[in-house]
Amino acid sequence: MSGVKCINKVTSLLLALVLCFSFVGCKSKTESIATYKMYDSSSVYGITHNGSSSNVEMFAKDLCVVGTDDLGTSAVNSQVAGAAGAFNLTDKSVVYAQSIHEKMYPASTTKIMTAYIACLYGDLDEFYTVSANAVKQDSDSSIINLKEGDVISLRDLLYGLMLRSGNDAAIAIAEGMYGDVEKFVAKMNETAKSLGATNTNFVTPNGLHDENHYTTVYDMYLILNAAMQNEAFYTIFSASKYTASYTSGGSNKTAEWSTTNQYTTGKITTPSGFTVIGGKTGTTGAAGYCLVLLSENEEHDKIISIVFNADCRSNLYLLMNEILSNYCL
Repeated sequence: MSGVKCINKVTSLLLALVLCFSFVGCKSKTESIATYKMYDSSSVYGITHNGSSSNVEMFAKDLCVVGTDDLGTSAVNSQVAGAAGAFNLTDKSVVYAQSIHEKMYPASTTKIMTAYIACLYGDLDEFYTVSANAVKQDSDSSIINLKEGDVISLRDLLYGLMLRSGNDAAIAIAEGMYGDVEKFVAKMNETAKSLGATNTNFVTPNGLHDENHYTTVYDMYLILNAAMQNEAFYTIFSASKYTASYTSGGSNKTAEWSTTNQYTTGKITTPSGFTVIGGKTGTTGAAGYCLVLLSENEEHDKIISIVFNADCRSNLYLLMNEILSNYCL
């Protein structure tokens, strides 16, 4: 009986092989495994949402893409900062890379995302009433001196946010748009992830220090690269000064705000061959000195350059100058 079982097993195996080759033989000799269309088939099975492979849109087709290796750090004083990067938007290249995927505290450069969210989803001509929570800031906090009960437009708040770096303005924007800070921050994080900024987590709309509030140089490039496509954001980001008009204590009030970007104020000389379009500074004890800059070189290439965690303000601009002069002309 055991011999019969053995024969039956062999017979079954041979039969399976015959059937297998029979099915293969039924196929046309000209048909190739290459006829399997990855994107079409993936769409059919619900793996992707793309249709024909001829219509597939690559996520990073308009982005500067880079790996984890540093680039160009030996030619500059890279040791003065924790991370930095420079991105040529015109030819979509990364021209300088220093720890660009490492977690960094962004300080007030966070406000780039805050302003972008406001420009995307808010009505800039809508007026908000400033809360007690918005004006409750530390004595050394950067503010635009809002008072509880002030009535001010979202547009004016955004100029106060980006030029004067008002932490009170950031809270007033978040509360005005979404009712509370938490909902606004959730929208910031949701939007960051949609842009590919997966190493970013925001806790506040103003960037005051929190260990769980972080980003990377590369993620900040992704955020600004997207934000500058928004016309309202671009106008605000590239402004050097602004006069706001709002109601305070029942009376009309005006306030003039100027940028904290020292290239624009003239305190720091812009490297030869460059025109600074706009920038956002940020400083806390943990974040060090930070700057996210948009400029244009002599070839009219647009450049996003970023320095995070510089050890002092003078070295922040020193490194930024070196990066621009060495790699961005």
